[in-house]
Amino acid sequence: MLNISEIFNAAAVLKGVARKTDIIPANRLDCGCDLYLKTENLQLTGSFKLRGAYYKISQLSDEEKAKGVIACSAGNHAQGVALGATHNGIKALICLPAGAPISKVEATKGYGAEVCLVPGVYDDAYAKAIELQKEHGYTFVHPFDDELVIAGQGTIGLEILEQLPDVEAVVVPIGGGGLISGVAFAIKTLRPDVKVYGVQAAGAPSMERSIHEGTPVHLDSVSTIADGIAVKQPGENTYELCKQYVDEIVTVNDDETAAAILALMERQKVVAEGAGAVAVAAVMFHKLPVDGKKVVCLVSGGNIDVNTLNRVITRGLAKSGRNYTFIIDLFDKPGQLSGVLHAIADLGANVISVTHERINTTAEINGCTIRLELETRDNAHIDEIRKSLMSSGFHVMN
Repeated sequence: MLNISEIFNAAAVLKGVARKTDIIPANRLDCGCDLYLKTENLQLTGSFKLRGAYYKISQLSDEEKAKGVIACSAGNHAQGVALGATHNGIKALICLPAGAPISKVEATKGYGAEVCLVPGVYDDAYAKAIELQKEHGYTFVHPFDDELVIAGQGTIGLEILEQLPDVEAVVVPIGGGGLISGVAFAIKTLRPDVKVYGVQAAGAPSMERSIHEGTPVHLDSVSTIADGIAVKQPGENTYELCKQYVDEIVTVNDDETAAAILALMERQKVVAEGAGAVAVAAVMFHKLPVDGKKVVCLVSGGNIDVNTLNRVITRGLAKSGRNYTFIIDLFDKPGQLSGVLHAIADLGANVISVTHERINTTAEINGCTIRLELETRDNAHIDEIRKSLMSSGFHVMN
């Protein structure tokens, strides 16, 4: 059974291995609370996972170490296990979903582990790891449902209480539940008055559904840009700990997550992956009762693939009203497009691209359709442009 002395022991073992990451104010996000970020995205390996993986490996017997270790991961636990195993002179094999970001796959190899890519999602990688563990006798390092791993993650809770003693609420991402189990246990044991909230992706709400239904739930499928928390079923240990120590669990959708990633980059100069941004998204979109309180959001990781980041930025710009495409029907005669562009320029929008279509079965026979992609300030600015175009007699289709 998990106890607070185990978490303090983990903190001692991790000293000099894992960084004591900073807590920074996030007043530029304007979320209606006194917001701070616990920057585990700046941890060695780029995520909190190093803590639990390293501590687990450090506590293995010589016999277990000699067998080598195997793990399954969406990418971040993989890097933690790879680095921990290499530091301890242990062979490591990691099963990763075939769709894991290339950056995470290559980083895992770079830390010294052998990688086995498995078709499907995290749960399929887990099944393959168990199969290989039984076949070859490796020592299995679970990514979340292990008390030593949970104790390692719980060291973050100790650091939050030390770095911000008057904290009133802590918001934590949830995948399988190892991170929030350790953080919530540490905080609630030492400061039961502090609220601990969990956040899941709406496309992978396994823990949220499990708590609601009163038993661990297995989802048929998961779909989210937050690949690090795309878990079909929580662990048995983590389910029990969340049920006992977590005050509330909410979900955020991919658009909200993308907007949070963009806001963190643009306003706070912090790079977060999808899983690392969901806590901030929950506060930004007022999913939790934290108005006016001193709140820490745990930015759990920053290992976002560059191609994914490009798509997320585009999605985030659209969600926040920073990018919009107008579709306008015009009469096909000189001066029409000029009139549209003048109206847009007068309102301070920037034209990114113009597409002109003469062949359109829905338009008048002497008409045409233009698509204007604009750089705008926000959704209110888009509405202002739409009203201006319509008042000038232009037929705006969207």
